[in-house]
Amino acid sequence: MPLPKVKHPIYEFTVPSTGKKESFRPFLVKEEKILLIAKSSEDPADSLRAVKQIVNNCAISDAFDVDKLPIFDLEYLFLQLRAVSVSNIVQVSYRDSEDREVYDFTIDLKEVKVQFPEKVDPVIKVTESMGFVMKWPAASLLDDKQYFTAGDEAYYELILRCVDKIYDGDDLYNPADYSLKEIEEFLDDCGVETLERIQNFMSTAPRLHHKLTYTNSSGKERVIELTSLTDFFTLR
Repeated sequence: MPLPKVKHPIYEFTVPSTGKKESFRPFLVKEEKILLIAKSSEDPADSLRAVKQIVNNCAISDAFDVDKLPIFDLEYLFLQLRAVSVSNIVQVSYRDSEDREVYDFTIDLKEVKVQFPEKVDPVIKVTESMGFVMKWPAASLLDDKQYFTAGDEAYYELILRCVDKIYDGDDLYNPADYSLKEIEEFLDDCGVETLERIQNFMSTAPRLHHKLTYTNSSGKERVIELTSLTDFFTLR
């Protein structure tokens, strides 16, 4: 006689970048094992790869494509999965830079939001009729070995991977149809101001956001802004 199958609840979470609802099961022992293996790695990127795998494993719809998610969506969905799979409450600690005391906080993961920038235009003009359409870094980046071995060139390599379209008048060019080298040569041929506008777009990427406030032993009011996944699970 086969062992019984465990039935799991289904949860709906709203994907911040699209406003679309997606269905997920909670993560299970097999996903917890993925996290434990990632924690033992000396490569910080392994933790994000584990997060990506867990979110993908728990998605119900076959049409769900984790690689197309912006990384901030991936981080948000993982926090929501963690809230329903383990607990929505996490404890974090912060060492004050002035009095050197450690302060403890309780966070409800269900209250964490994604903070979007105001009035950021993804269209970066090269000329009046030619330019780039940019996108936020996607989860597919986490499996890009070339990017993670780029060293000092990593930021420039990231920019190349965030080009969504190139346009020239009514003609659209999909970067997927070209090599990264070809995209790089096109960007290298643009004016410096083009790169500056792209860098401005990249610097305003949406991110997780949760604010903690406290008063230290010297009576000074402090504000801590948690903006990345590691901020919710590590000592700062």
